[in-house]
Amino acid sequence: MAQVTITINSREYAVACEDGQEGRILQLARILDEKAKMLTAGGLQVNENMLLAMVGLLVADELSELKKGAPVVVANPDAASPSEISAADEALAQQIILLANQIKSVANQIESL
Repeated sequence: MAQVTITINSREYAVACEDGQEGRILQLARILDEKAKMLTAGGLQVNENMLLAMVGLLVADELSELKKGAPVVVANPDAASPSEISAADEALAQQIILLANQIKSVANQIESL
């Protein structure tokens, strides 16, 4: 198991991840850091737990909006073409992977508090 150090809101967190996933974790951490900086840019001062919760809500909101635009798998797969089903499966798989990685990252951060 690999370990990577991420920085969110000028604080470093050691995060364990699967070998080969270090780059992806750093990429996701940059997204969270950008959100944290956006929230604190106006002088907002909240404790770390509240900031992480607010960042989580922003990410969840974005994911929710993305899901609205995701391909919809029809109730009757026989009516959909194989390429439509494949595209929908791929889009949903990518969203699930992204969400799972974000959840793992936040969970690891909370555990290190």
